Amino acid sequence: MQIDFLGMQAFLAIAEHGSFQQAALHLNLSQTAISHRIRKLENSLGTRLLARTTRDVTLTDAGQALLPRVRGAMRELALSYDTVRQHRNAAPQWLAFACLPTLAAQHLSPILRDFGERHPHLAIRVFDNSINEIAELVESGIAAFGVSVAAPVHAALTVEPFAEEPFVLACPAGHLLARQPRVCWDQLRDEALIRISLPAGNSTTIDDALGERRLHLRWIYETQHTAVALNFVEEGLGLTVVPALSIPASASLVARPLGEPGITRRLAIVTRHGATLAPEAAMLRDRIMQALAGAASIPQLR
Repeated sequence: MQIDFLGMQAFLAIAEHGSFQQAALHLNLSQTAISHRIRKLENSLGTRLLARTTRDVTLTDAGQALLPRVRGAMRELALSYDTVRQHRNAAPQWLAFACLPTLAAQHLSPILRDFGERHPHLAIRVFDNSINEIAELVESGIAAFGVSVAAPVHAALTVEPFAEEPFVLACPAGHLLARQPRVCWDQLRDEALIRISLPAGNSTTIDDALGERRLHLRWIYETQHTAVALNFVEEGLGLTVVPALSIPASASLVARPLGEPGITRRLAIVTRHGATLAPEAAMLRDRIMQALAGAASIPQLR
C-alpha cells in the first residue's frame, strides 16, 4: 500500500490554516498544486475529505476522522526526522587509513593520541592489513591513504617512499649476540632461526638479498605473523629477522643491526592517483611519515 505523503501534507495544511490559499503559502506551492494533491488523495481514498465553498473550507466526516491521525503521523515523522538529523550532527566524522601491522602495533598510538587531542571531532578507523590489502582499501576509497612499503601496485595508485627501514636481528637479552654492536649473517649459521612466512612479504625480501646464502641457515620455526615470531624469541625458541620498527619496547628483547649484507625495505605512503586528501587526513599522513622516518633512521633500537 502506497502512502500519499504529499497529499496528507496538503490536507493537514488546509485543515490547520483554513484555506487553500493559506495552505499554499505555508507549503510554498501554488493553489493549483494544492488542489491537485487533495484531488489525488481523495481519489486514492475513495471519499471526499474537504467541503469547499466560495467562502470557506470545512472538513467532511471522513476528513474529521482522518485529521487527528494525520496530525499524529506527521508529528511522529517530524520527531523521527529531527532525531536522525541530530544523530548526524552528533555522530563522529570518520577518518580511515590503512597501515602495515608491524608499524601500527608499535608506533601509531602516540601519534593518534596527539592527533585526537587536536581533532576531537574526528574518529579514526585503522585497517592493519597486508601490502595487497592496503592497496585494495586505498584504491576502493575505503581508506584515505595507506602506510605500506614500496611495491608494484595498480596504475590507479601513487606510491611515495619516505624512509628506508633496516631489518634487524631480534634476540633474547641474555643471548651472546645481544652483546655485539653488529651481527653478520654468517654468525647465524648455527643459530635456530624463526622464519616469518611468505604472505608477510618480508621473507621474500630477505631471500632475495641473501641469495644462496639463505640455504645455509637453520630455519627451525615458521610463523604467519611478526608478533608471534617475536614471542617465540622471548620464549627462547630461536632468533628472528624483522623490520626494525616492529620490535616492541621490551626488557627481554634486543635488536641488533645486521650486515654483510644489510637489508632494508622502503616505507611508502599509498594514495589514489590524482586524489586530494582532506586537510585532516593530509595532516595525519604527514605526522605518521615524520614519526616513522625519524624512528627508521635510528640504526640501533637499544
